[in-house]
Parts: sequence; C-alpha cells; structure tokens
Amino acid sequence: MRRTSVLALSLFALAILSVGCGAGGATPTAVPSPTATATPTITSPKPSPEPASSTAELVERLRPSVVHILSEAATLDVFGQLVPSQGVGTGFVIDEKGHIVTNNHVVVQPNTCDQPARTITITLSDGRKFPARIVGQDVPTDLAVLQIDASNLIPVVPGDAMAVQVGEDVVAIGNALNLPGGPTVTKGVVSAKDRLIEEEECGVTIPGAIQTDASINPGNSGGPLVSTKGEVIGITTAIIGGAEGIGFAISIDTARPIVQELIEKGRIERGFLGVTIVPITPSLAESFNLPVDHGVGLRAVQRGSPADQAGLEPGDIIVKIADIEIQTSGDLFRALTVYRAGDRVQVEYYRGNDRNTAEVTIG
Repeated sequence: MRRTSVLALSLFALAILSVGCGAGGATPTAVPSPTATATPTITSPKPSPEPASSTAELVERLRPSVVHILSEAATLDVFGQLVPSQGVGTGFVIDEKGHIVTNNHVVVQPNTCDQPARTITITLSDGRKFPARIVGQDVPTDLAVLQIDASNLIPVVPGDAMAVQVGEDVVAIGNALNLPGGPTVTKGVVSAKDRLIEEEECGVTIPGAIQTDASINPGNSGGPLVSTKGEVIGITTAIIGGAEGIGFAISIDTARPIVQELIEKGRIERGFLGVTIVPITPSLAESFNLPVDHGVGLRAVQRGSPADQAGLEPGDIIVKIADIEIQTSGDLFRALTVYRAGDRVQVEYYRGNDRNTAEVTIG
C-alpha cells in the first residue's frame, strides 16, 4: 500500500480539485488502452448470494476472482543510471472480458501520481500470468481499471455498500507484504461509514469511504473488502500510519460510476467551477463566528469562471449544489463528477448570515 496515512488536503490541493477539474486522471499513453464498448459487470445487478457458512467458504468463493498485480518500472538515480523497481498490489475481476479493478497507486511509477508503470503483470489464482493493459486511471479517487486477455475468468459479485451496517463482519483479501503462498485473508467489522479519505501528495479525495478494523497492509491495495454474502462492498486503499485497526476502503457505490466511465472513455470528465476552496469545520466556524459548521468556503474566485459569472464571491460558503448537500470538500468533488460541462445547477450558499441561491452553468 503506497499511502500509509490519511492526510488533510492543503489549500493548494483543494485548488487543484475545484479549479482544475476538467479531467480527473489522464488516458495512459505508455500502456496501450483497448477500445471498450461493454458496460462492466460491476454495474450490473445480480441475485444476492446466500451468506457463507464460514469465512473459509467465503474465501473459497472469492479466491478465483482476486488477482496479484506486479508493476515494474525503471527510474534514474543521481548518476543517471537506470534503477529497476517493483510494486505489488491486488485487484479483482469484474467481468468475463478481463477487466480488473485496483487502486491507481498500484499501477503507477514510484513518486508519480499518474505515470503508468512500464509493465504490469497479473497472476490469477490458478497460477496463470498475463500482461495487463491500463484501460483508464482516475487519480482523485485512486482507481484504475486494467484488462487482460484471458479465458475462464470468474467475476466478483458487487454488493450494496449503503445497505451494510456498522458492526457487520467483513473480510479483506489481498497480497499483504507480497508473502508467498497466495493472498492473505483478514477479518473484522465495518467500523464506520461515510468517512472522507484525503491525501495531499496526489490530491486524492474520496467521500463515502468504509472504515474497517480488518488488517490492511502494503500489498492489500486494490483488493476487495467483502461482506458475509461474498459481495464486494469496498476496495481497500489506505491506512493511518501509527494507528492500529484503522483501515479504509473505497465504497463500491462510489467506485461504480468511475469504473464504468473509465471503461467507456478511459478518463473521468469533471465539472469546473473556477474556485479555490477551504473546508468549513466546526472549530473553524466557532473561531470565525460563521453561520454554518459545514460546507466549503470560497477562498478565491477565478475571474470569468462559472462561479464568477453566477455572482459568487470570496467568503461565500457553498452548502448545496442541485440536490447534493455539500458537507465537505469530498461532497463538492462528487457534485462535480455528477454534473458536467453545460449543466445548469442551483448553488445554495451563505454570504454573511444570509442563505442565497445562484444558478451556475458548469464549465
């Protein structure tokens, strides 16, 4: 797992999120991307399986769908010499066409956010190895879709993360520490829901994350977090350094539309407001006597931007975009994924103690 902590975004990273949202992630050029026309299985409803009678049975169901990912790259040292490097992660098969979901940071070169590894090798549970192509990457949500040319693939069954209750048992499956002998299985519970993962280095912000105490270690990244029915409800992605039993997974509900668009387009197109933001917290609201203790404050508004044309000003606090309540920067990020260029939306905001509404045409 590349990240070992969950950090607050700096104002600079937030500016990238809100001002620079034209396309989240880029279509890779170092690894050819295939033309995809099919909707992935991850978005298709399936009959809910019966709960497994034991963890062992659950793992037996999932093991054929979980893959080992080896990414290899070469970097230059201070003397200009090539230094090979390897990274290990986990992924899972989502359809019979060979699409595999994992974390973006599993398949990029060291110390980069979006440069694809030179080679990516997938090893299936039966020992077969295949070179993988990157279909699409999305840096802000730390998701990537790969594809292999293989037969007899067994896709996972996607679940409903919203239906999972805090306290329910879950299992994480992944290649922890790249230990030999197959993937590692850990068991825990859903410790909390709707967490916000924020990481400064690459401007990652993931709303609606699942917190779990199932052990997650380097190598688990991109692996499935599974309910007792054997349904994938999350994608393990981050841990808090120095803490014990606090790991996070991207909700499958958050991942679904991202994965689908990556397969269909190879990239994620996001809306553009043209603002620099700062998240409003209860402590910030108390310190500055703000009218609300949530939302996103506008630190700056780019001249001529959609926000500027709608009359928004520095100091305003956005609390709702269309039907999406804006509690955190992650909510704003989600809204700019749902609403795209040309969409006209009602933006509700506070200016002083007054709540106002402006119509914004997303750029």
